[in-house]
Amino acid sequence: MSYHYAIIARALDAIADRPDLSLEEVAAVAGLSPAHFQRVFSAWVGVSPKRFAQYLALDHARHLLAAQTPVLEASHAAGLSGGGRLHDLFLRWEGMSPGDYARAGAGLRIGWTRTPSPFGEAVVMATARGICGIGFTDPGFDAFTDLARRWPRAVYEEDGSVAVLAEAAFAGRPTRLHLMGGPFQIKVWEALLSVPSGQVTTYGDIATAIGQPTAVRAVGTAIGRNAISWLIPCHRAVRKTGALGGYHWGLTRKRAMLAHEAARRDAADVTAELSESVRR
Repeated sequence: MSYHYAIIARALDAIADRPDLSLEEVAAVAGLSPAHFQRVFSAWVGVSPKRFAQYLALDHARHLLAAQTPVLEASHAAGLSGGGRLHDLFLRWEGMSPGDYARAGAGLRIGWTRTPSPFGEAVVMATARGICGIGFTDPGFDAFTDLARRWPRAVYEEDGSVAVLAEAAFAGRPTRLHLMGGPFQIKVWEALLSVPSGQVTTYGDIATAIGQPTAVRAVGTAIGRNAISWLIPCHRAVRKTGALGGYHWGLTRKRAMLAHEAARRDAADVTAELSESVRR
């Protein structure tokens, strides 16, 4: 999977810069024959490069915002906030107590592993309560160092059993999370868990959802401090203009995640419609 993403990332940047590129031109950027590139790309996301290009358009997030329902309000009204099951109903989580957070990880054992993922090599960390960190390594940037400095007094041990948790997480199977942050951060992260796959929200919407509509900047900071990328979907937060904004693990990866989710959501919708028509 990491091999696929290394190829895909080069193609994504090329398509984002020039959406009109032909399959042959994008394949050349990726360093593959057109036929091989088409197979790799379809295996990664389930749709063709040409179809995928529409999800990479610079105004795609703006269209998502315009078409969205008030997902945060709906989720809270349905009782799907707090310590329940959200994010496609496969995540369960608990937050760190303020006292534990203040101790910066002292007395805490954190197991970790490196693993392939759909978005490049990932470093996954976990406590006895669940996954507490997911980061992505790029050339010249090590995700382990980045994550470990968030809890500098914890004890870190490479642990092969964390790979089992990581595999379940990236496959969308039931996963436990340990949210290790301050009370305000955890509140913001829980709001992010209300945003369905394939949709986006704004920093302002999140601030309103947590009852602090003027705290947009603080919300942005809390989103940037999210340690469990992908599962706590900080990549789904964009500016009110529809611009992607920043992303700790790189804008190419954020764009890839949003497009990957949108393509899979639309494919699932088509499958569901076909199944419904057959039943009729």
